[in-house]
Amino acid sequence: MNSISLRAIETANQDMKALLQDFYQKNPLKTILLGGLFFRLISAFFSRGYGMIDDHFLVIEMAQAWTDGINLNGWLPDPANPEALPPGFSFLYPGFHFLVFSLFEKAGLYTPETKMLLVRILHAFYSLWVIYFGYRIAETLQGKSCAILTGWTLSLLWFMPFLSVRNLVEMACMVPLLYTTWLLIRLEKNQNTRALPHLLAGLMGGIAFSVRFQTAFFLLGMGLVLLLGKRKNLKAAFSFGMGVLVSVAAVQGGIDMAIWGRPFIQLQGYVLYNQANAYQYINGPWYNFLLIVPAALVPPLGIVWFAGWFGLWRKQALLFWPGFLFLAFHSAFPNKQERFIFPLLPFVAIGGIIYLYSRFGSFQKWPVYMKRLASVSLVLNVVLLLFISPASTRISPVDTMIFLSQLPDNGCFVLETTNTGDEVLLPKFYTRNWARHVVLTPQYRANQFKADEKNLTGCRFRYVVFRENVDLEIRKKEFESQFGLLRHIKTIESSYFDRFLFWLNPRGNKIKDYFVYERLIPR
Repeated sequence: MNSISLRAIETANQDMKALLQDFYQKNPLKTILLGGLFFRLISAFFSRGYGMIDDHFLVIEMAQAWTDGINLNGWLPDPANPEALPPGFSFLYPGFHFLVFSLFEKAGLYTPETKMLLVRILHAFYSLWVIYFGYRIAETLQGKSCAILTGWTLSLLWFMPFLSVRNLVEMACMVPLLYTTWLLIRLEKNQNTRALPHLLAGLMGGIAFSVRFQTAFFLLGMGLVLLLGKRKNLKAAFSFGMGVLVSVAAVQGGIDMAIWGRPFIQLQGYVLYNQANAYQYINGPWYNFLLIVPAALVPPLGIVWFAGWFGLWRKQALLFWPGFLFLAFHSAFPNKQERFIFPLLPFVAIGGIIYLYSRFGSFQKWPVYMKRLASVSLVLNVVLLLFISPASTRISPVDTMIFLSQLPDNGCFVLETTNTGDEVLLPKFYTRNWARHVVLTPQYRANQFKADEKNLTGCRFRYVVFRENVDLEIRKKEFESQFGLLRHIKTIESSYFDRFLFWLNPRGNKIKDYFVYERLIPR
């Protein structure tokens, strides 16, 4: 290549770089949103499976069952037991998926993998509002420079792309919560005390509640700040509260009334269930979330952000006290699953960045030690972002169900889990036929199943799925002693991310490989 060509390429590169820099300077928010969308689409296309139990079994399974006309797990009224309380979950978010799945099938889209890809893409675009409202909050309170750093943080914080495409109510409620916060902050900054704008903010807050009931503590905090804050605006607090009540009555009460004939029956069931089962899940010390929040925001800067958020308790009460009440409730409540605290994370990130800007000014003016802390956190965040964004989790049970759906005579199968006492939930959404299955456990083994003619009736199984490779040959021989020889047809392994989690914590994260066998029935 001659020197003229090299110079032409170098000039073209410089022109392109100048063009991109000019676009970024003129359109920082658009650039940030495009960066966030890029990584969220990576997660949408490559991050299959489901992150946690609830984002599949309390959303996707329910929605598809309703689409198929099935009352799965008693989520819908049972004419035989009309007085029974429902399981206690808001229908708003799974109801949205029910509508989406119904539209998909009307358009001829029935394949579960295709449906989930499209749902993840929808969530990727929806989650951009988190970036937008976070940017606007920071811009309103601290200016454009602070807003840009806040926007990039919410765009590329290591867990945001991955979790944003999951079907978690804890992530879905972030958008209306942040929108409500932005509305109230703008009203306060403009010294707008009119009733109607606060009523509208309350209406949006009520939607957040109907997605995730625990956001009530955010809304309570917002109302208390309006009532007891530096402006002590009784009219604004009353209007906001009325907006929340009207929204909750119309959305949550309306859905329950339409389906159950009783308003707020789901909320009642939810409260009673959590009272009865508070100690049946992950428990931890009261300070559990005080450790999780700064860790999620990437130390050492995450620790500074968390401390800085506390420093806003007086100057930026709307950004602190609602989240603090939410944190206090979850710190006091025994059930401490990590996902419960997700709605707080963007508020802490926004607040921490605002605190640093209010104290030091723009990033260029930060002390050297603070810039070094930021550099360490940036490197850690980039590594985690690149590793986790395309990661598939709990993919082995998904692929097992997909594989079974492709086999003949798959209306019933046996799941063998006699090596463990863990409860096993299978994502039957991917079988496409809600196949019946019998679970063998340490308390219910092959010989008991063989003798149980009632269970055998209507379940002439052809396939056996062994979960985990622990004592596999022994378990296989025990099963064959009752039902004849088996032929191995497929091994479905866990994802690299699940294996990484097992390496980090072998006790808390088991490698759940699945081994599919076919029963050799004599003809």
